[in-house]
Amino acid sequence: MTTSQEPGRSRGGRQDEIDDAAKRIAFTSGLSGITLRRLSATVGVEPGVIAQHEPSITSLVARIFEELANDEREQTAREIAVPGTPLEAMRVLVESLLDTSHDGFNSVWADAWSLGRHNAPLARAARESMAAWNTLVLDLVARGIASGDFCDIDPDLVAMQFLSLIDSTTAYSLVGYRTADDRARLIRRTLEITLGLDEGSL
Repeated sequence: MTTSQEPGRSRGGRQDEIDDAAKRIAFTSGLSGITLRRLSATVGVEPGVIAQHEPSITSLVARIFEELANDEREQTAREIAVPGTPLEAMRVLVESLLDTSHDGFNSVWADAWSLGRHNAPLARAARESMAAWNTLVLDLVARGIASGDFCDIDPDLVAMQFLSLIDSTTAYSLVGYRTADDRARLIRRTLEITLGLDEGSL
């Protein structure tokens, strides 16, 4: 006989275990690694228990990506809120996104773009997360224009260009194209030119 809830374990407690397991899998094996069998082995329960909490792996993958993407963005937002000027904040933003601590997130993002072609909830989560990132960078650029740190330019265009460079060089890094220094120089120098900054400012 089946029951509506796993005995001896609250839904919240088991759900937290499943979510934590899914996030670990996402970082180690990619979003495509989040399967019923892998979750079952990682949490240490029968597949039916996982299915009871997560009847749709497709939806779970989208939600886990969204949570990871939000965590990354919120962490970055806190980091760039500390410096005194927009230029200093931009330096922190560039350094943060180029740091190897973001490598796990970079792989998750690459998976989201690829798998999102066939996973509508994941595609929607990716679009919403990209829009939120765009707003974060746009606001920073707008502050820099207002303060005189940056030249007068469309902040939305700058944000899209910057994030496009981050995304493309992320793809480069995943297949070992060019060196980390090459990719960092591309991002920094392009942004400096766009913002009207002297070379070496970022």
